[in-house]
Formats: sequence, C-alpha cells, structure tokens
Amino acid sequence: MKKSFGLCAALLSATLMLSPSASAFDPLTAAGVFTRLAAAPELSNPSVALIDVSTGETVFESNAYSQRKPASTMKLLAAVATLKYLEPSQVFATSISLGTVPDSLVINGEFDPWISMDHRTAVKMKRTSFLRLAFNSLSAAKKNSGGSVKKLKVYYNDLYSNEVATFKAFYKKRGVTTNFIKVSEEKALSLSAEEIVYSTSPTVKEIMNWFLLWSDNVVSERMARLSSKAAGNEFNDKGVAITFKTLLRDLEIDPSNIVIKDASGLSRENKVTARVMAQLLYRVHRDPLLATLIEGLPVGGESGTLRSRYIETAPDAVGLVKAKTGTLTGTVSLAGYVQSGDREYAFVVIADKIRRTNAASDRARKTLDRYLAKIATPLFESTVDSATVVTDLQTL
Repeated sequence: MKKSFGLCAALLSATLMLSPSASAFDPLTAAGVFTRLAAAPELSNPSVALIDVSTGETVFESNAYSQRKPASTMKLLAAVATLKYLEPSQVFATSISLGTVPDSLVINGEFDPWISMDHRTAVKMKRTSFLRLAFNSLSAAKKNSGGSVKKLKVYYNDLYSNEVATFKAFYKKRGVTTNFIKVSEEKALSLSAEEIVYSTSPTVKEIMNWFLLWSDNVVSERMARLSSKAAGNEFNDKGVAITFKTLLRDLEIDPSNIVIKDASGLSRENKVTARVMAQLLYRVHRDPLLATLIEGLPVGGESGTLRSRYIETAPDAVGLVKAKTGTLTGTVSLAGYVQSGDREYAFVVIADKIRRTNAASDRARKTLDRYLAKIATPLFESTVDSATVVTDLQTL
C-alpha cells in the first residue's frame, strides 16, 4: 500500500510539473515584476497600472494618477469611440459626376477617411487614390467640353478641407480655374449627371484595425471626428474631446484628470493617466462589442508596430503581448494585454520623462519588453489523462 501511494504521489507531482502553474504568474508575482519595472532607470519613473481582467482587481500601480503624455496609445480612445458610435460594417463612398450645369463637376462625399493623398501609398495599400479622383474627373470634364476647359464649377459636399484645397491646387497647376461651391447632399444629387468615378472604403471595423495596427495618425483623427459627428458633437478636435470624455463616463470611468487635444496622440498637450487607460482596457475586455478592437492590436513579434519587438529581447513572449504602441520624442508608451498562463492582464506603461534621444527610447522599449516577458506565458489546455492517474487504492 505504501509503495502504491508513493508511486501515485510521484505521478501526480510529475503531471503538475508538466502543466503550467496557475500560481506562477498570480497577481502577487505579477506585482513583484511590475514593481521592478516601475523602478527601472531606463523608464525614468513611468506611470504604470496593471489589472487582472478576470477579476477587475488592480494588481499594481505606480504614478497611476499622474498626468502623462500618452503618444499613440491615445488611439485606443479613438478605437473605442469608433465602435461605440459607428456601425462596424459601414463603408464610406465618394462619387464624382459631370454636372448638369455646363463646365461643372459634382463631388458627393461621405468624409471617406480612407482616401490617400499620396498615390504611391494608395497603390501599395490598396486605398482610394486622391490623384485618381482628381485626374479622372478633370479628364472627363475636358472631354465633355470638347477637349479643353479653362474654368470649372465644382459642387461638393462632405469633403475634408485639405481635400478641397488639394483639388483646387491640382486643377490650377493644369491651367484650370475652379470655383468650389459647398452644397447639401440633396442638391449635389440634383446637379449630378453622368457618374465618372465611384469609390468605397473598407468597413469601419477594417479601417479601425488598420489605424491600431499601423498607428496611422491621419486615419485615426478622421475616424474620431466621424465618431464625434455620429455622437452629435462637432466635427473637430473640440468635438472629439467631448466625445471621448462622454464615452469614458458611460463606461463609469472618471475623465476629469485627462486633457484631450487630438485623437492620434501627436499633440504633446494630451494628458492621460495610466489608471484611466487601464480601466478602459478592462472594460473593453468585458464588453462583447468593444472587445473586437483587441483583434486589431499589434502582436508582439508578429504584426504591426510590434512586429520587430520581442524577437531578440524576449523571444519567449512572442505572440503573447497585444498592445498599442506610443512614441514621441522623450516618450515611450505601451498599453494592452499580456497572456500570463491561465490569467490575462491589462497593462499601461507611460514613460514620458526619458531622455529625448533615439538611444534612450530604444533602451526604454527593450526594458519594457523584457519585464513584460517575465509574466508572459502561453495558456495550455490541461493534458491530464484520468486513465493514467493512480490512486492509493490501486496497485501497480
């Protein structure tokens, strides 16, 4: 009997050793790792927060209420606003038609955020090319006027101001004087004759995934403004600030300690706290709709702005960190999720007091990645086979 019990204990012990330990990266252990992270000189006294997403427990905080420059982690707010106020399957269309008025064009837009002003970028990324819209419309106008046109009336609606300015510059460079007249959608349709160009964007969800994955400043700003407009606020930075603070309140997060100057994080006047951003990540994780943004986040060592990280500094963590990066001169930030065995943590680290050099930023990123790797481990399914478990009532 004693021999049987001893063999049983040995087998069970070996089985447990082969399975990932749930306690190896429990909150206490994770807090210890983040305590050392917060004290790392390379990060220069960062703002840090760590939450266990399974319980909502705040595991660790350091300077978590301190206002810091978020850099591009601000795009997380833009993504949440996108999902909250826009329909994920919505697309944006732009059509250009010959006008019913002689020597006129009609541009009927929907503030398409996907239009690229750079033709090479558009071709490479399979985006709508502004150059294609402008060239094809001018060619059609000339053909309709017998081969030449010197003056054009352009009726338009729902175009960005820089697009209108660029259209004017494009036509002027080619010897055409234009008069751009803003009209309603209904008026634009009534003035439209033969359609010349029609373009549609990918879905809202696909566009959101893009700006999260590649940290596209222009697209994130445009999506935030479209979200603001859909929420009933102004189509500008002021409206975006109101929209962001409203959605935080709706998620029961106090926005009083944050300052919003833009949606992309480019402004150095933006201020957030690690606590607010960590609470946002926790609520995103819990909400079925908002949680869909997680699949758009860069993955450490695999995709987007994290594709080159962890591969050398912490190879064991490749694929286990999903997070939004942020970089400004003197600022390195990262906010997202790390898989830690049978747990998952939401984390925010904002190091905005580092030296304003590329070398200092590189050291900060590598330090951050190494510490995150210390609690990163994959989730394995239990492999215990009940047929192999021997009890003390069995003989071998």
